[in-house]
Amino acid sequence: MGIKELARELQKAFTKPPGYRGVVRIAHTDIPGEMKVINGLTRIKGVSYMMANAILQIANIDPDKRVGMLTDDEVRKIEEILKNPAKYGIPEWLVNRPKDPRTGLDIHLTGPDLVIQIQRDIEFLKKIGCWRGWRHSLGLKVRGQRTRTTGRRGLTVGYTKRKEGRK
Repeated sequence: MGIKELARELQKAFTKPPGYRGVVRIAHTDIPGEMKVINGLTRIKGVSYMMANAILQIANIDPDKRVGMLTDDEVRKIEEILKNPAKYGIPEWLVNRPKDPRTGLDIHLTGPDLVIQIQRDIEFLKKIGCWRGWRHSLGLKVRGQRTRTTGRRGLTVGYTKRKEGRK
């Protein structure tokens, strides 16, 4: 087999099938088309591996399928399940905001909505003046971690450099 025939065979092996997209946008997130769907969904902020698996089971999509091969209907179905997971039977322990304090519903937030909600929650904690709010405002650890040796910023404490001439 000559070089030209080998090059043609390689080109056939690496050509993308019809309907393939290089980048797919799901829930305000660009996902590369060569990723498997289950791993690609975890790129969305707020979607864990377990949540991605549950979504794909409900939508009846093969987890090993590539993101670039998803049809528009499948993408729409995934986004619909992400917006209202309780409607499709996803349990409340799998959503990232069960029993939302403002609405009382089981909500699953993704992408920029999740980031904004977390910022609002932190501002609320600061406003009411609770312990967690104070720790957030001071930039310290919030969840009871040690702070004596970790979480330091700035210069090193308790160490001085020796001058070059001394030993």
